[in-house]
Amino acid sequence: MTTAEAYVEFGSREARGVSPTYERLSQVVAHDDALLALLGTLPPGKRQPNLLFAVVRWLGGPVDDPAAFHDYTVTHWPVIEAELRTRATQTNESGRCAVLLPVLAALPQPLALLEVGASAGLCLYPDRYAYRYGEHQVGSGEPVLECAASGLVPPSRVPQVVWRAGLDLNPLDVTDPDDVSWLDALIWPEHAHRRARLRAAAAVAAAEPPLLVRGDLVDDLPALAARAPAGATLVVFHTSVLYQVPPPRRDAFVRLVRELPGHWIANEAPEVLRHEGLPDPPNDALHNVLALDGRPLAWARGHGQAMTWFG
Repeated sequence: MTTAEAYVEFGSREARGVSPTYERLSQVVAHDDALLALLGTLPPGKRQPNLLFAVVRWLGGPVDDPAAFHDYTVTHWPVIEAELRTRATQTNESGRCAVLLPVLAALPQPLALLEVGASAGLCLYPDRYAYRYGEHQVGSGEPVLECAASGLVPPSRVPQVVWRAGLDLNPLDVTDPDDVSWLDALIWPEHAHRRARLRAAAAVAAAEPPLLVRGDLVDDLPALAARAPAGATLVVFHTSVLYQVPPPRRDAFVRLVRELPGHWIANEAPEVLRHEGLPDPPNDALHNVLALDGRPLAWARGHGQAMTWFG
């Protein structure tokens, strides 16, 4: 896929109906030869729409006016390029716990959670958040994570978590204002509810910071998994992470995680982690496939806002 095609797809499948600002901006960038030429000087993994838009927003640039965005990006390209090369799309959306919860609650308790691509670790606290599936509420506290779920009997409890750890090439610190400001910049412009959710989830994590280890998802996973306490069910999980991993490395991770004790929850796009015989998705928006130990269970939207159980 060319860079222009990637921006068209981002606008039409990910941003459409979710962020009018990013839908419009991504379509304009896709036809902006000057910006495409600048992006072409970067490694492919650094040309992502979400990364470019977040860096510009983090630097204080405009994203709501495509012409102003063009001028700002061209004028400030050396600074933008430096940030693009060092930063990553580490969207740490606690709302994703809403699609993980039905699986986590059904596993043998208590749980030892290990997230691959953990960012700041906000998805390591599914037991501390509250959830609302339509009229059904689970748990207590803030934030309250809302999920439109179909084909699913919502869980009646939150899981019991006795150990939580994360693995990331560049872990973020929720007690560091600079790291939190980057997480805020990754949230799409119109999503005030996600900003409030980020603040609430960051407060939960800051009160009891998780164990976050800087490392590779293949080389360093076994040693971290071995630190999980005996008597707890180890759960290795990840959401929208593997698209950033080269396919051979991705395959090595899948082989490795299948050999570990406990369970593996994946929540990835179907073209990134392939499954046979999937039903059609509910609509043409971008969906992940929620899977347990390689068995697909549901379609899930990327920020945890909706899920459709396969039945």
